[in-house]
Amino acid sequence: MRRTAVVTAFFAGLLLIWELAADTGWWSPVLFPSAVSVARYLWGAMNDGTLLEAIRVTLQRLLLGYVIGAAIGLPLGVLTSSSKIMEDTLGSLALGLQTLPSVCWVPFAVLWFGQTESAMLFVVVMGTVWSVIIATNHGARTIPPIYSKAARTMGSKGLHLWMTVMLPASLPFLVSGMKQGWAFAWRSLMAAEIFVTILTGFGLGQLLHYGRELNAMDQVIGAMMVIVLIGLLADRILFAPWERFLHHRWGMDGG
Repeated sequence: MRRTAVVTAFFAGLLLIWELAADTGWWSPVLFPSAVSVARYLWGAMNDGTLLEAIRVTLQRLLLGYVIGAAIGLPLGVLTSSSKIMEDTLGSLALGLQTLPSVCWVPFAVLWFGQTESAMLFVVVMGTVWSVIIATNHGARTIPPIYSKAARTMGSKGLHLWMTVMLPASLPFLVSGMKQGWAFAWRSLMAAEIFVTILTGFGLGQLLHYGRELNAMDQVIGAMMVIVLIGLLADRILFAPWERFLHHRWGMDGG
């Protein structure tokens, strides 16, 4: 209860400071809207369905691209950790491409796929797969060597060794990598939605883009707040429980 009260008081204080700063009149309301103005926009967008539809479209794109990227990245990460040659080739490629900002994939996507959903999907997959490869590789390589030596002594090898020993032992690191991949996928999709305009659905990135075009800062800030909220909920609901469980199950929580 005390922790909840502290967190509530912290964010309530931030909102109060925001509202007081807007009321001073130091900035134009067009450039720095008050918290009440942003809340009014969010309420109106919820009532007319604009915000809910944008959230649905964005999450649909995000989940599809993330699942595809993770499905590609996990086996490639295992392959990368299997030998020094793969580490120096595929691992180096993944590390280099992970450092490439997600927005750099947008011109490629538009030229290859046009203003389509496929372009969105391509950018999200490219933003996901490399971080998952690196995290999977790192997780597999941080497993104590005694695990694999003991398994080999008992006759385990090849695919059986990976499926029954290496992958289960690296699960805590893999979940952290999946969370990192989710964050990169989220950023990639926002870049794609801002720069790629398609008629099959307008997501949160489009709300940001059109808010900028219309000088509607309440819409821009409102969309940003929704994006942050979704990111926090994804961490608290999807990844944090798995991380706590696996760290406790594998004795990595210090308990």
